[in-house]
Amino acid sequence: MASLQDFYRDMGFGNDNELGTILPAGINKDIGHFNVFSIASVRKKLKETMTMPYNRRTYYKISLINGHNRAEYADKIIDIKKNGLLFASPKVPYNYIPQDENQSGYFCIFSHEFLTASQSGIQIDNLPIFKPGGYPVFQLEDDQVKELTYLFEKMFKEMASDYAFKYDLLRNYVLELIHYGQKLQPDVAQYTTHNATTRVVSLFIELLERQFPITTSGQQLVLRTAKDYAERLAIHVNHLNKVLKEQTGKTTSDFISSRIAQEAKILLKQTDWNVSEIAYALGFEEVAHFSNFFKKQASLSPLAFRS
Repeated sequence: MASLQDFYRDMGFGNDNELGTILPAGINKDIGHFNVFSIASVRKKLKETMTMPYNRRTYYKISLINGHNRAEYADKIIDIKKNGLLFASPKVPYNYIPQDENQSGYFCIFSHEFLTASQSGIQIDNLPIFKPGGYPVFQLEDDQVKELTYLFEKMFKEMASDYAFKYDLLRNYVLELIHYGQKLQPDVAQYTTHNATTRVVSLFIELLERQFPITTSGQQLVLRTAKDYAERLAIHVNHLNKVLKEQTGKTTSDFISSRIAQEAKILLKQTDWNVSEIAYALGFEEVAHFSNFFKKQASLSPLAFRS
């Protein structure tokens, strides 16, 4: 899962001292995190096509994109011909791929805490625009681009101000963007490729592998069930099971169990963690459940395997 620190490092700020030069003044744990960027400036800094890796992130992102792009959400591929407004949440992995060199626009990133810091009762994950399974990409007309550009420019101006309540105002701008998107009817040019099932399989396996390795005994596996993975990929669990069975002969649960067993073997052989710690890290509430699971997968108890 890509964190805010990962995002800034991908932007070219490789260490904590450099990160300090770009993080907004006044941002702290109490009010969360917010920042806004020009796509042209980012592309210039990176000196390469701004292709986002298919990933799930710990932050929210709203992008105003000017240029031909392709947005990918699970088995959905959305062709943005000219201008687009994209909403991304930590729940659904996605990417967008520029289709030409004429790319411009803006984007802002913010944490869950930033939008809820006002005590307004906002439940961001309940907002329609951020719910899994939808189409959070909107084609825009020129007049809409003009309106949204003005809103992003106000964000830039406020970020540079010394107004004591500027983050409250920025929070209102973010909400305005969200409501703007929710009022739009999706006008997406969606198409499903002939190998859509192959793509779902590939994305599932990528998401599965991204849960590992488990590096500390305090870390716990986040996605444990077929339903968990289907929700992250924004598809129905029955559809995920169907395409995996058709393409590989294995069920979603087969894949998950096999990978958890593989990680359990690594942890038993390469760490000094006790069985209880390993069971917790792999998402088992009871050590006995883990032991039974491991015996079924490896034909040995965890301790017998370790020795």
